[in-house]
Amino acid sequence: MKRLAVLALLMVPGALLADPTMAPEPLSYTQLPDPAQEAQAQALMQTIRCVVCQGQSIADSDADLAGDMRALVRQRIAEGEKPEAIRAWLIQRYGRWVSYTPPVDAVTWPLWIAPILLLGIGGLLARSAFRRRRA
Repeated sequence: MKRLAVLALLMVPGALLADPTMAPEPLSYTQLPDPAQEAQAQALMQTIRCVVCQGQSIADSDADLAGDMRALVRQRIAEGEKPEAIRAWLIQRYGRWVSYTPPVDAVTWPLWIAPILLLGIGGLLARSAFRRRRA
């Protein structure tokens, strides 16, 4: 029991050091001077999912990694890179999941077609239920 307590105490300093002490990237919370470029950056950041929070876009997340991703988006747009090229790079780096608007291809087409099929099946079931009531 004493060994377990000593082991737990030895782990505490490591946990305290896990808190980031580095300052956030300059463009994490600072807008670009050009309003058109900032509008492009904001539009792109709304469509990219935070890989830490998973339920928020990088524009809405307070996670450190989301701040780094916002800074990267703003920096690349300031350098003149197109938003679609930045999106493609982020998808290549973090996977398709990072985008709120996945492409339609062989892997994702069932996700796009499933709601239409379910609505059709629901319509057929409702139609047959109404016909039975009339008869």
